Amino acid sequence: MALTQIYADGRVEVHEVVVGPVENNVFIIRCKRTGEGLLIDAANEHDLLLDLCRQFGVNQVVETHGHWDHIQAVPAIREAGISVAVTAADAEMLPSYDLLLGDDEALHVGDLTLSTLLTPGHTPGSICFRLEGTELLFSGDTLFPGGPGNTFGDAEAFKTILQSIDTRIFQTMSPNTIVLPGHGNATTLETERPHLDEWAARGW
Repeated sequence: MALTQIYADGRVEVHEVVVGPVENNVFIIRCKRTGEGLLIDAANEHDLLLDLCRQFGVNQVVETHGHWDHIQAVPAIREAGISVAVTAADAEMLPSYDLLLGDDEALHVGDLTLSTLLTPGHTPGSICFRLEGTELLFSGDTLFPGGPGNTFGDAEAFKTILQSIDTRIFQTMSPNTIVLPGHGNATTLETERPHLDEWAARGW
């Protein structure tokens, strides 16, 4: 699928491309003033992603979690000299990495700031990223239109992901927040928030 610019203002542009057999969303955030970029989830199609990294000045990659479909391009990205960051809880799922991400950290991309939110459940180390100064949330496989990411029948993981979504996202962010998940279409917190109890009741 072609690269699509999904957001822009005076400081930032955000691009999305869909890659791989399970159609992963890959996002590139670029600071307009400095030309520096960051890529979220080096999922697949490493040649395409490396071309985009060169085009948009990407010098760092962050992983929302360690599942295989989100990390296929990691070795090629690192071989090209671009650092890859992941949470400690998911680090062993990657073939290699450079940096560990913690909760409530500030990642700088030129003049831009990307804030981290640990949201365990889909995996123990799942993490979301909020682009400060915008209403954009990159949710990985934590939150999708219609509910949380898959917890594979694990009742404790399902309880954990619902708690993550409620306390870290729903209770702290504007209803106007645009949720950009790891697969599929975007949604908003205003759309999803009223359904939390329904998700809890259905149990998946």
